[in-house]
Amino acid sequence: MSTVNQRTPGKTRSCPHCRATILESANVCPGCRHHVRSGASSTESVFPSFTALKVDGTIKPPAADQVWEYSMVVSIRNERGEEVARQIVGVGALVASETRTFTLAVEVFKPEGR
Repeated sequence: MSTVNQRTPGKTRSCPHCRATILESANVCPGCRHHVRSGASSTESVFPSFTALKVDGTIKPPAADQVWEYSMVVSIRNERGEEVARQIVGVGALVASETRTFTLAVEVFKPEGR
């Protein structure tokens, strides 16, 4: 009989620090970057196995007299094109002298023992 805690891939829980929904297997919350599991094995990585997708982009209003408002929206779709999650990450406004740079990254984790 094994006493090792078997986890279900994709199972989630709430980060005790920022209340974000995170993977149960996470040692560190990807949002607030706090450690979320004490007593984790030193062999378990707190870093992603690899980054499957990373996109960077910068926006700047084109004219001195223009103001732009923005909403950063992230959506996830399944293999049938159905939206399974949608989240507004941030909103704001820009005047001509300002810029904003956005980065979207999909970090993939390979659960230990699978």
